[in-house]
Amino acid sequence: MRGIERVYAGILNQEYTLESAQPLTFHSDYYRDESTLVYVTGRSIVEARFFGDTEDKRIEARCNGRRIDLKDEIRRRFRLGDDIDELYRRINTDKMISGAIDRYRGMRVTLNEPWETTLCFIVSQFNNVKRIRGIVRKIIDNFGEEIYGPDGKVFHTFPQADVIRELKVDDIMRCGAGFRARYIRSAAEYCTDNIDLNRLNGRSYEDIKSELMQIEGVGDKVADCIALMGFGRFEAFPIDVWIKRTVERMYFNGKARRVREIHDFARERWGDTAGFAQQYIFWYGRNVMDRYNRSASQSSM
Repeated sequence: MRGIERVYAGILNQEYTLESAQPLTFHSDYYRDESTLVYVTGRSIVEARFFGDTEDKRIEARCNGRRIDLKDEIRRRFRLGDDIDELYRRINTDKMISGAIDRYRGMRVTLNEPWETTLCFIVSQFNNVKRIRGIVRKIIDNFGEEIYGPDGKVFHTFPQADVIRELKVDDIMRCGAGFRARYIRSAAEYCTDNIDLNRLNGRSYEDIKSELMQIEGVGDKVADCIALMGFGRFEAFPIDVWIKRTVERMYFNGKARRVREIHDFARERWGDTAGFAQQYIFWYGRNVMDRYNRSASQSSM
């Protein structure tokens, strides 16, 4: 590893950030006991170690492989330029959000490479975190290029769309992708032949989402996940089963609402910070509401 770069992060809880079903959850390695994250970006292996408490986090980062601007990489990846206190002020509209902020304070929404985000969230459909991670890691290990870290340890690059495009669907299925394999292969072909995802940067949220939904297998929820975590568009409000249940329970007295209605509600309530609010609602729903619902169900038996 090359020399250490030091970055001041301010308010950051890396555990919540790295375990909350974002792309880094699926393809990086976080060693909780050492507070250390290791991940591959391009042909570079980044090792980041976290120091301090949530309110005063510092990061020491090192890199092996192709040289990159490490400070810029860490600041960009964890969106350290965001005024997180201001984001909290803007999304803190009610007791539920307030409770989620208190519980998960320091959880940031990361910014990731658009293709890796696209593949990760296609895999995420009708899936759980453990299985998503297993599938993504198998795709990386089977089809990424070998690069070498300290002591000759082998890492693999994240396979780009033009690599996946050349595979057979059966090759991808052997990674455990199931029915998603066809969509992964189709997305890789579309992103190689019809669209340069990186050229969507700077376009409006509506344009980005519309372009993404031209990809077979990318529906409303996945397009919003990509817009949020691959392009940094906080206007995006991904709606999966957890978000739908939590929003309906907390804001609509448990009454079912169409996805379009929930989008309209989120836009009116949180505006261009809706995506940041979504991550807190999502993680609150997964970890608090789910336990509450299971407990209530058991007590009524």
